Amino acid sequence: MSDTAEKHAKDEAAVNPQSYASSARDEEVGIVTKSGQLHTDLRSRHMQMIAIGGAIGAGLFIGSGSALYKGGPAALIIGYLIVGVMLLFTMQALAELAVMYPVNGAFYTYVVRFVDPSWGFAMGWDYAIAWLTVLPFELIAAGITIEFWRPDLNVAIWVTVFLVILALIQIFGVRGYGEVEFILSMIKIAACTGFIILGIVINCGGVGDRGYIGAKYWYDPGAFKNGFNGFAGVFVVAAFAFGGTELVGLAAAESANPRRAIPMASKQVFFRIAFFYILNLFILGLILPSNDDRLKNSSGANSSYSPFVLAIQDAGIAVLPSIFNAVITISVISVANSCTFGSTRTMQAMAERGMAPKFLSYVDKAGRPLWCVVVQLAFGLLGYLGVASNGLDVFTWLLSLSGLSYFFVWGSCCLAHIRFRLAWKSQGRILKEIPYRAPLGIWGSAIGLGLNFLCLIATFYNALYPSPDSTPDAAAFFQQYLAAPMVIVLYVFWKFWSGKWQMWINLNDIDLMAGARPLEIDEDDEIVEKRTWANLPMRILRAVF
Repeated sequence: MSDTAEKHAKDEAAVNPQSYASSARDEEVGIVTKSGQLHTDLRSRHMQMIAIGGAIGAGLFIGSGSALYKGGPAALIIGYLIVGVMLLFTMQALAELAVMYPVNGAFYTYVVRFVDPSWGFAMGWDYAIAWLTVLPFELIAAGITIEFWRPDLNVAIWVTVFLVILALIQIFGVRGYGEVEFILSMIKIAACTGFIILGIVINCGGVGDRGYIGAKYWYDPGAFKNGFNGFAGVFVVAAFAFGGTELVGLAAAESANPRRAIPMASKQVFFRIAFFYILNLFILGLILPSNDDRLKNSSGANSSYSPFVLAIQDAGIAVLPSIFNAVITISVISVANSCTFGSTRTMQAMAERGMAPKFLSYVDKAGRPLWCVVVQLAFGLLGYLGVASNGLDVFTWLLSLSGLSYFFVWGSCCLAHIRFRLAWKSQGRILKEIPYRAPLGIWGSAIGLGLNFLCLIATFYNALYPSPDSTPDAAAFFQQYLAAPMVIVLYVFWKFWSGKWQMWINLNDIDLMAGARPLEIDEDDEIVEKRTWANLPMRILRAVF
């Protein structure tokens, strides 16, 4: 085929995506195992609720207590804000890629295509394993929240109940996932909004016997605790709390209208970070002192020591702690529902590209990756380990594979976007063809990648020195940093397996057409808005909203 004919074929594919939708090869990976199609049953309202409230769970409602105890209220807000800003840039980069390439596997596929197949293999399995191991933890967490009312019942009973509920949701496929997330996210959003109002009333002395509190706890015991060690300790907790935000990109392949739904959903992340995380945590730091010894137990699934529940109890409100504990139960079930979506879609996409066992690529007529669902629910059976005497120790090690993995995945999303933009320019394409462009472009992804790297360094330091007077301990270090050596092992394994030792894919060799949905541009007819100081506020509003 001549260069002119090849170029014409690629341009034809860009205009008509269906012409290459049935392709059975991927230039970076090799032969792809094709199976049934995932159904595009997610509507815009589902995507928006997944973006706003999908990942709100134990990381915010329980884990924030340990972060407050370790670092103080100022460190808590700054740490969550840094991770939140990093995620804003990451989600904008992911939105640009997901609108252009609404393909199965999302960021895993982008890393394979635009960065390196071996790194994509490592990121795909790292992400899938993280969700596989989080599910049994969430099931135990849901069971422990029930102990708030019925401590006489065995947790294994509730693990069984919630596992059956999750299995029933899977019968309805991606539409079931979307509807459940839509309803549960609305409840979580209402609870967060209610706590902000209640927190203001408590702070002003409207309830309880403490009178006006103001910013007293920022002075005594203080805004910061344990110096840089305490500040660095916030990042892993924040990563776990924000984990799942990237599911919006993963859902692009099953969205009815990704070009409209993905940008709108990614912009909703701004509200979630600013309102549901930062404002809630600011209010929390005002009404609950960071030296409260009960916060030592605010970790894992112990909802009885949720800082939100403790703050309400301290105000002397009788019924509300039970209501908020019910919200935590709902939140944990919501995250467990997200587990089944995140892991199954990633494993199915990897199997299609020969990076996972072939049987995992199977998708039935209802659009469900059936064997992947079976594997995920089988991991849910590990929830019964929580009943064993040393079961929680096992979960500490299992969860060490999840928290840190989000930094690797988010950083890889930013890197894939940078490489995509460089390849787009190198191959002579114009930016006007990209349906949705991240507001800060390649620079936003560079900032996001840099912040991810800084968070990894801070977490490494905290894993070595959790407190100012501590000494390095091997077990404590790997409980926080086990995901890093696992990623390295996965990366090196695929290098040996594939025999490809190049660091990067050459920019001119990157396939920009497979699965692409570029715009058809008539440059003569397009009107480009001139950037001036006068229209800067409106441009910022359009970028955010």
